[in-house]
Amino acid sequence: MAPRDDTPLAERVEELLAAGGPLPIVAAGRPVLRRGTEPYDGQLGPALLARFVEALRATMHAAPGVGLAAPQVGIPLRIAVIEDPAPVPPEVAAARGRVPQPFRVLVNPVYEPVGTARAAFFEGCLSVPGWQAVVARHAEVRLRGEDEHGRPLDEMFTGWPARIVQHETDHLDGTLYLDRAEPRSLSTNEAVASLWSQPTPRTAADALGFRLP
Repeated sequence: MAPRDDTPLAERVEELLAAGGPLPIVAAGRPVLRRGTEPYDGQLGPALLARFVEALRATMHAAPGVGLAAPQVGIPLRIAVIEDPAPVPPEVAAARGRVPQPFRVLVNPVYEPVGTARAAFFEGCLSVPGWQAVVARHAEVRLRGEDEHGRPLDEMFTGWPARIVQHETDHLDGTLYLDRAEPRSLSTNEAVASLWSQPTPRTAADALGFRLP
């Protein structure tokens, strides 16, 4: 097992930010993506936290992605950012429940399912570049935590926003989307674009031989 870095988190974040520009995204195989995270309890201080959040946002935009968790840039803190302009055709948006989400910061988030409904769609990850797979997730969740100013968060998410917050919160627990994916659905980005771009993965399920909920 790779040794842990005992450098204080504030120092590690300062070093990361010193390079400027988008932060390097950690790819699958690095232990930081699998060890879980420390609850945020002021380790960075307000000014450094604000700079770190802005760097996460810039990195998410540059990638581009709709969410980014601190472990994905090598920092094991329970912090993530999300933002989704939802630039998809109306029929895709309707099938997936994808609606625009403003930029938000999730600090110490936890989610729990609301009801038993599940929805399955292709999903990717900035830490697993080049691939996508179908993941069945809770169709509605209750997310609790705080924002970057310490204000409490207690909100219901449905559709695609529910998928985003589950994906990012999972990162904070050391879970990648592949852990929850249907293995037979694993496809390159190119295959998804050319073969499986339908609003739902029904065609892919029939052709590749996996079940949908």
